[in-house]
Amino acid sequence: MSTADDPDLADIQRAHWQDTYATHPGMYGERPSAPAVHAARAFRSAGAQDVLELGAGHGRDALFFAREGFAVRATDFSSVGLEQLQRAARARGVEERVSCVAHDVRDPLPLPDASVDAVYAHMLLCMALSTKEVHALADEVRRVLRPGGVFVYTVRHTGDAHYGVGTGHGDDIWEHGGFAVHFFSRELVQALADGWRLDEVFACEEGDLPRRLWRITQCLPR
Repeated sequence: MSTADDPDLADIQRAHWQDTYATHPGMYGERPSAPAVHAARAFRSAGAQDVLELGAGHGRDALFFAREGFAVRATDFSSVGLEQLQRAARARGVEERVSCVAHDVRDPLPLPDASVDAVYAHMLLCMALSTKEVHALADEVRRVLRPGGVFVYTVRHTGDAHYGVGTGHGDDIWEHGGFAVHFFSRELVQALADGWRLDEVFACEEGDLPRRLWRITQCLPR
């Protein structure tokens, strides 16, 4: 059995996503995800003007945020996905509101302290990241958010049908069909909310399996 501390796992996953986006451009379609629609409402209610999206992929949600009037910083470790996002932003006339940066979330976020109003991550935290790396990323999100900023993220959880299926890498990370997923426990969600105002942990589903998710909304105190 591999372990979550294996430094090669995330690199293998990066190559897998690069190939997947290249083979299936625009694989998630153009419609925004349901969590993005919720996030836009939460961000607008908080008075946010700019959004950092982590794990933007080919950009269906980033483009939606831009159409909703937000300035969007989109990051992903797949340059192929981001190239598709940039082309789509130009085609839809929102390129001035979308900036793209290739970035591995195992590294510090390339932004100054207290520099964004809102952060969004749809199933990014539950990729091939160890619990230690997830906590480090949450700390980085807290660092770059302005006081009162909102963080909306989704994760697959331990009630998902694929939990415990396939190749185990330790630390609740299971690989199925070439994709490694860190399935979150409720305890991990609570731990990541320490020092935040936890507004909601909402159970939802996505896809044909269906994938079982939690959509978490939390706010940084002012």
